Amino acid sequence: MKKILFATHNQNKAAEISQQCNGKIEIVTLSDLGINDEIPETESTLEGNARLKARFLFDKFHLPCFADDTGLEVDALDGAPGVFSARYAGQDGDSERNMEKLLANLSNSNNRNARFRTVVAFIDSEGNEYLFEGIVNGTIATEKHGNEGFGYDPIFIPQDADGLTFAQMSIDAKNKISHRARAIAKFVQFIESKQ
Repeated sequence: MKKILFATHNQNKAAEISQQCNGKIEIVTLSDLGINDEIPETESTLEGNARLKARFLFDKFHLPCFADDTGLEVDALDGAPGVFSARYAGQDGDSERNMEKLLANLSNSNNRNARFRTVVAFIDSEGNEYLFEGIVNGTIATEKHGNEGFGYDPIFIPQDADGLTFAQMSIDAKNKISHRARAIAKFVQFIESKQ
């Protein structure tokens, strides 16, 4: 099994991705490596932040690694929160406050169209970079529903999900259609093609 470093402390995200890898890739997180520092996300795009985090890990360990960055892009807010999704309500990255701010900013809007977009940056053992993107379109609910998932999952209703938010779906169901699942599927397929 190929061991690949993943630039995250988020165990929910790591579990979601591990499940999708079907035992073909062993994912090692920052926490597994004893790295407690957060990697600053200082770029202005999802692609830039994913590259930045992957490059940080590669430069430190010189092993294959990947990183992702995800943004919720809301039409009525001109694509916000976008690259600032995790810090929308402030630097502490509090999901509840992020959702409250988003719902407040949409309170007078009839246009609730949005999309989740994930970009995965992978750096192989030779230092070559590859990018994989996953997108899921949907709408923003008027209030929170469900207890599964994390981040904006309780207010995002993906298309073709019978009106359920991501937080009302099982991890299996979410992994069939989510933005991250789509980007990771492309990534895993790429890794398999190289083995």
